[in-house]
Amino acid sequence: MNRTASKPSLAPMPAKKHETWLTQYAPDQRWLGRRREPVIEPGLPIVDPHHHLWDHPNHRYLFAELLSDLRSGHDIRATVFVECSSMYRSEGPPEFRPVGETDFVNGVAAMFASGTYGPLRACAGIVGFADLLQGARIAEVLEAHIAAGGGPFRGIRMPFVWHPDKRLRSPRTDPPGDLMRDRQFRAGFAQLAPLGLSFEAWAYHTQLRELADLADAFPDTTIILNHVGGAVGIGPFEGKRETVFADWSAAIRHLARCPNVYVKLGGLGMKIFGLGFHGAKMPPSSAELARAWKPYIETCIEAFGVERAMFESNFPVDNEVCSYRVIWNAFKRIAAGYSAAEKAALFSRTAATAYRLEAPGITKPRRSAR
Repeated sequence: MNRTASKPSLAPMPAKKHETWLTQYAPDQRWLGRRREPVIEPGLPIVDPHHHLWDHPNHRYLFAELLSDLRSGHDIRATVFVECSSMYRSEGPPEFRPVGETDFVNGVAAMFASGTYGPLRACAGIVGFADLLQGARIAEVLEAHIAAGGGPFRGIRMPFVWHPDKRLRSPRTDPPGDLMRDRQFRAGFAQLAPLGLSFEAWAYHTQLRELADLADAFPDTTIILNHVGGAVGIGPFEGKRETVFADWSAAIRHLARCPNVYVKLGGLGMKIFGLGFHGAKMPPSSAELARAWKPYIETCIEAFGVERAMFESNFPVDNEVCSYRVIWNAFKRIAAGYSAAEKAALFSRTAATAYRLEAPGITKPRRSAR
């Protein structure tokens, strides 16, 4: 593969007053319904390696909503659930309460595994939360997750996203700014690989070089970078798209030299990227999304290769700007020039390898996760 990634459009976006970027609203289904598209390449098997389940005030995304999306036209074979502070236990030691989320999701996985809903295996992989700042003693929590999740439990996400500008802080986690260098965190991180667990890294582009240092320090731990590495386009980075893209792409190439790191291609529908689709009169088409997202996705594929890159829906978060059908259409448009083997990797095989999944019609992973 010898492609040159496109450069982002540098047309100025209208200035907007940004709330805390993680403010999550229920998708406006009437607005989204204005955009109807036929499914592109309906026979292409897909493993969606990143979605959530929650029951927030005025925004429910549970089994029924997930099933509806998965049946909306694309050939989804399996999915991976990623932690979102959902259904924690209300009692017990605080460090063990996130295990409740794994209990909950494992129940959803069992519903799909029953075959009642066909061959689809949603939540075939589960990623939970654990406070790795607990150090080595977090191993007990990790073992509890594994017991609660049974076969599907695959790893931990503890978001890194932090910036001195408070507009870019995460109200859900708000980690310390030096988290990746913290000795206690690293002592906790060291417990993952011996238990066969991977780590999901959600970080801003300003933190990717620190992540590379972490990956170098733990070469036996599989690290999966979320959302193309968070090229921030709001707050202090608004109106600086060209500079951000240059800094981000250099950091992505630096990180990609670490063979234990994968990258997820998605999440670009979030406000944090500042791409301007929120609040438009019409929801964007898959062609419009593909044009805006292609420079970031192509850069990641060029850096990591198709064997370490995977498309993700990030639903229901990205549902704020498009439907499940439209988001996968956008990804298929971006990948239109790739070979059948490259598409198989990007849409299913890489995710199956990274998360050690098996699903109907998906090539069996050729290697286990580190």
